[in-house]
Amino acid sequence: MHQFKYLLFFLIINFGGLAIGSLLMDGGPTAFWYTNLNQAPWTPPGWVFGFAWTTIMICFSCYMVFLLKKQKTKLIAVLFTIQFILNVSWNFVFFNQHQVALGLIVILALTGLTIFFLLNYRDVLKRKSLLILPYVLWMCIASSLNLYILIYN
Repeated sequence: MHQFKYLLFFLIINFGGLAIGSLLMDGGPTAFWYTNLNQAPWTPPGWVFGFAWTTIMICFSCYMVFLLKKQKTKLIAVLFTIQFILNVSWNFVFFNQHQVALGLIVILALTGLTIFFLLNYRDVLKRKSLLILPYVLWMCIASSLNLYILIYN
């Protein structure tokens, strides 16, 4: 029951973060500004983003529950909070403010943080570390999309 409470907590926080990020997008991927940018040829169709983020946040929530069960430290709470802030703020910086270069810095920091989680806690979580892999992979893709837009616009 204790793990279920943690899982529910992380699901609410993570999906809440996605909701806040969406509210800060100012139209996001359907906005005139974004649709008129030169986008990377590998940019996925819109529905993929919703599917990807749903999968990522379910897996990441489970990852955090397993991590806290094994190692409950202040550092993990700080890293999770930084991850949350970076994830939410990218939407505002990139879509709302059209700050593509700053968006790239934010998304690269988030990518680095997810990679840190994967590498730093893999010995603690063993195979359960794979739960953060969708997040890491998606951040690499998203970073490349942001970089492409920076270079070609």
